[in-house]
Amino acid sequence: MTEPILEPDLPIVDPHHHLWDRPPALMRQMPAGDHGFMELLRNIPRYLLDEYLADLRSGHNVRATVFMECRSMYRADGPDAYKCIGETEFVNGIAAMSASGIYGEVRVAEGIVGHVDLRMGDAAEDVLRAQIAAGGGRFRGIRNSASHDDDPAVLGPLARTLPGLYLDPAFRAGFKALHPLGLSFDAWLLEPQLPDLIDLARAFPETVIVMDHVGTPLGIGRYAGTRDERFAIWRANIQTLATCPNVHVKLGGLPMPFGGWRARMDAPDDSSETLAAWWRPYIETCIEAFGVTRCMFESNFPVDRFGATYPALWNAFKRIASGCSANEKAALFSGTAARVYKLTSNVTGNVATHAS
Repeated sequence: MTEPILEPDLPIVDPHHHLWDRPPALMRQMPAGDHGFMELLRNIPRYLLDEYLADLRSGHNVRATVFMECRSMYRADGPDAYKCIGETEFVNGIAAMSASGIYGEVRVAEGIVGHVDLRMGDAAEDVLRAQIAAGGGRFRGIRNSASHDDDPAVLGPLARTLPGLYLDPAFRAGFKALHPLGLSFDAWLLEPQLPDLIDLARAFPETVIVMDHVGTPLGIGRYAGTRDERFAIWRANIQTLATCPNVHVKLGGLPMPFGGWRARMDAPDDSSETLAAWWRPYIETCIEAFGVTRCMFESNFPVDRFGATYPALWNAFKRIASGCSANEKAALFSGTAARVYKLTSNVTGNVATHAS
């Protein structure tokens, strides 16, 4: 489905995308099953600079981006704790390619969010410093996913974390190193786990935390048919989380399989009008609770390709934000992301000032 691009000149900083290459040998090691995330991986085994640029050039005015860790290109050798640095080295190379200017004005991966297992406690600081060095001035923070549910059908191949990660004393011993190093923390967890993030944010009020994907509402597995019933529970937790001034929220991730809006990736693409109607209650609730200076739209590509094309996704966001002022749009689409992730290139221009 092709539709006209809305507000094509509106500057966008895409603060959440991935880059990966999963060759056939690696795909054969993935668990079997028909979970939507497996369908996504089978359909998009490769998403590198060329593939991402094809999406970026589909009509919206994306000026800069932030890469989000996805366990890609870890080192094959060396201590286990340091293998994650391979991903930063890989992405920093792609960022350097983009910064050459030969691919256009957009600066891909101007910010990099990597991974360090904070459960190693005090020893995490050395790995964090190594990540900063590998990032060549682009490393901004880390993400540790706490996503867990007792029903393995909810997360499918991503069901690999024990419950209560953000409450774990060992994790928090590593977490305390982030703020002194000037690093932020991206949190991915599921809607029923939001109280854990509230507790973490209150325990570390000086650390900048970004909650991914509006807290990941659920509508599959044991939650099938209950998403609307659970909306009030989600909203109450969002309003409580918003009282923590160190927390920001990414508006996106809703096309993923977990919400249950779409059953299969190969279904016909939905229009931006349909997507906006589905997502509006979640996005508007977050904007009302956090304010525009703590909210940022995200693509989460290519993962969100499960439920939306790149043009339709941003069109849907623009439809939802249609009643916002010019300054509010500047914050939601570029300013908040540029400020939180400390993007400084001339490409982003003065967008950061709109969210200061």
